[in-house]
Amino acid sequence: MNRRRIVIAISAAAALALAAGAVRAQTKWDMPTPYPDSNFHTKNVVQFTQDVAKATGGKLVIAVHSNGSLIKMPEIKRAVQTGQVPIGEILGSVLANESALFAFDSNPFLANSYAKQRRLWDIARPYVEKKLAAQGIELLYTVAWPPQGIYTKKPIQTTADLKGVKFRTYSPTTSRFAELLGAVPTTVQVPDIPQAFKTGLVDAMITSGATGVDTQAWDYLSYYYDAQAFLPQNMVLVNKAAFDKLPAAERSAVLKAAQAAEARGWKVSEAENENYVKTMASHGIKVEQPSAKLEAEFEAIGRQMAEEWAKKAGPEGEAILKAYRGK
Repeated sequence: MNRRRIVIAISAAAALALAAGAVRAQTKWDMPTPYPDSNFHTKNVVQFTQDVAKATGGKLVIAVHSNGSLIKMPEIKRAVQTGQVPIGEILGSVLANESALFAFDSNPFLANSYAKQRRLWDIARPYVEKKLAAQGIELLYTVAWPPQGIYTKKPIQTTADLKGVKFRTYSPTTSRFAELLGAVPTTVQVPDIPQAFKTGLVDAMITSGATGVDTQAWDYLSYYYDAQAFLPQNMVLVNKAAFDKLPAAERSAVLKAAQAAEARGWKVSEAENENYVKTMASHGIKVEQPSAKLEAEFEAIGRQMAEEWAKKAGPEGEAILKAYRGK
């Protein structure tokens, strides 16, 4: 081989090495999320991933798998923890059976406005982050759902009207709420809600206006009671080992995008809440306020659930509740 050919060969090898290095430099993550593409949480996640890709110059690419298409919601946190996927979104309160602490946001009528929920989250956040960190998980950001309301096929005036009714729930705390109402709790994930109602598996539910619109509740329900019960939070979690493998600049980009996503998500949730209710009304759902008796009964259940939750959550739960109540 003459000198010219040697130079060409070396140059070609160097080019291949550089190309291979460029390929290796790009990290691709799969991100399971529970809700459809139309949901504001999913839109916020997509914006978050786009911000990360832009800030890292395409070196970190996160592929969103929405609507439970990759991993169903109850398994997402475990998948992140074990490294099956590096990142995912989950409704925090579905983890209440693992630790009652995760249901800090789901005690009815405890923190039933955006301002109150933000205050509660400020108090609970260090405890939640510590719990997740011990499991090898880093909390990137959270966003609250709009206030939860009651959906029914028939009008209700008191909790007696819900006794024996098959009630769609989505977490241990909403199941407990249904039990205290005298209803029959039945766990149904969001993608399955319309079919569950149409087949008679459930006849009522508690959820946000956002889910009502996403699942076109007007096709299978008639009433929405704007109970303003509580504002559960979604959490975006990342496997700590996977996160720590990223270069410092990419970790910084992820944290900055997460901070923006949290601020944006809370703002959109609050701004869109009224629009969700208007949309349902425009499609024929009767939007009602709970009667005075029903509201009083709801609040009594809420007080009981808050005390039960604090006891189950132990010293951390008691500290959170005490600090929130200002005692």
